[in-house]
Amino acid sequence: MARAPLLQLSDISLTFGGNPVFDGLSLTVQQGDRLALVGRNGSGKSTLMKVMAGLVEADRGEVVTPAGTSVGYMEQDPDLSGFATLGEFAAAGLAPGEDYLVDVAAEGLKFDPHRPVATASGGERRRAALARLLAQAPDLMLLDEPTNHLDIQAIGWLERQLAETRAAFVLISHDRAFLRALARSTLWIDRGEVRRQDKGFEAFEDWREATWAAEDEARHKLDRKIKAEGRWAVEGISARRKRNQGRVRALAALRQERSSQIRRQGTAAMAFDSGVQSGKRVIEARDISKSFGDRMILRPFDLRVQRGDRIAFVGPNGAGKTTLIRMLTGEIAPDTGTVVHGTNLQIAVFDQNRSALDENVSLWESLTGDPEMRVGGRADQVMVRGQPRHVVGYLKDFLFDDAQVRAPVGSLSGGEKARLLLARIMAKPSNLLVLDEPTNDLDIETLDLLQDILGDYDGTVLLVSHDRDFIDRVADTTIAMEGDGRATTYAGGWTDYLAQRQDDAGPQASVAVRTATGSAAAAAAPAKSRAAKLSFTERHRLETLPGELARLEAEIAKLGEFLADPQLYSAQPAKFAKATEALSERQRALASAEDEWLALAERDDA
Repeated sequence: MARAPLLQLSDISLTFGGNPVFDGLSLTVQQGDRLALVGRNGSGKSTLMKVMAGLVEADRGEVVTPAGTSVGYMEQDPDLSGFATLGEFAAAGLAPGEDYLVDVAAEGLKFDPHRPVATASGGERRRAALARLLAQAPDLMLLDEPTNHLDIQAIGWLERQLAETRAAFVLISHDRAFLRALARSTLWIDRGEVRRQDKGFEAFEDWREATWAAEDEARHKLDRKIKAEGRWAVEGISARRKRNQGRVRALAALRQERSSQIRRQGTAAMAFDSGVQSGKRVIEARDISKSFGDRMILRPFDLRVQRGDRIAFVGPNGAGKTTLIRMLTGEIAPDTGTVVHGTNLQIAVFDQNRSALDENVSLWESLTGDPEMRVGGRADQVMVRGQPRHVVGYLKDFLFDDAQVRAPVGSLSGGEKARLLLARIMAKPSNLLVLDEPTNDLDIETLDLLQDILGDYDGTVLLVSHDRDFIDRVADTTIAMEGDGRATTYAGGWTDYLAQRQDDAGPQASVAVRTATGSAAAAAAPAKSRAAKLSFTERHRLETLPGELARLEAEIAKLGEFLADPQLYSAQPAKFAKATEALSERQRALASAEDEWLALAERDDA
């Protein structure tokens, strides 16, 4: 017997002012579905998800959820009003005794559940909203950009949670690696139409290109037919006016069909101007360190940046990646050591906080109000890579339409703000790009284009990102900051970093891995002597395992108390089954962690 779908949308139409966002849209989400929802910025992904969640009412059509089916939605800007702490918000709606689920999620997502809502950052609020959704464990999860503001470790934790869940989910994300790992089917929004392919995300780009190629061929055939019929109409209709009115009407219908076709949005006309060439040595940092109070941000560290290098900085949130880059660019001074810049440096910065954008001014004013872009006394011209451009024409290069030009920056989506910031920095010549989380909110097509133009850029790139796929595509060197102020340099991108870190006691370590202290003696040490010692990552793991063991033991105790209620099985069998499964999972995790601690402790003693 076929199971009822979790969610069914039938003949949905929705219009916000002008053109319809959707018209006649129908789709079904089945039990066990793991759907990637993809499309260009502004195509309606978040709107569609809000329709699914019942937060936006369609102009026409029906949204059906069977009785007893729970649907949970994680939005990009959660409303935490009425809650004192992040944990209180995340635990809302949970049964007594289930608060431990929030603690588990808070540890994995790296936020403090005791932090007051009033002092929490936007990223912490989003992580609390994600923890709330995971703790509630609905039948269908709707996740809108859940990886934004997560570091790579937290993304990995979330990836594992979603891979193991029995719930269905619909997922919006720009993170290719995340989508490839989780999606079994793809929903593609393109010009108000939603197409579905029951293959993983890795098949999406080939499917998209094949669809567009077929569309172009059909349009070409239609154009040829209209041209032929139009020629007939001009040459032959006068002699056969009454007999051929049907053919004339058919020609009009063909022209109407062609004019009603929605043109595909092109890609942004993005380009960097590398300006004058910098010196071969761009930055030389020697023995630099930094502390804030008792907290060590960076232990003594050496780095030489050469012209053309693409260096990615990775590590947990708060590990000091942005602080290190600000020291390298001279924005802040190190506590010890020196930073020397090469000649002719022109630095352009993409700031993840979008601090260069004033939310209250229009897009027009955001560009013309920049002294470095202003063209004399002209209020409608901006200087773009040495040439004057009309501000509207330049904004159209970045896919902004006429209606948006005079709108406030604060009305833009996250992806649109990222494009506006790119428009600002791309207008100016530079030979050193500092990109701090540039991939947040950008759609996949724009990410592809950004990757391509970085490949053609003659200058140097310093990149902070949690997008593993983007790091692999762009970086030729990775600096890992994994806590305790230590930074380690690896050759290659994210995948190369993982491989070298796992093999950091092997023979290649002396060549591929350069420690933060820059010690040549340590790099030249025989592999045999290093193999007996714990790596930095292993030692950090040895130090943190006792806390993990204590946490697991506490969770097991809480679950034991919860399951000890003799009425639980008969009164709430679903919660009894969920808690029993959670108990078994934590008992397995505790046994594994104990074995890991014993193995590391024995090696450390040896």
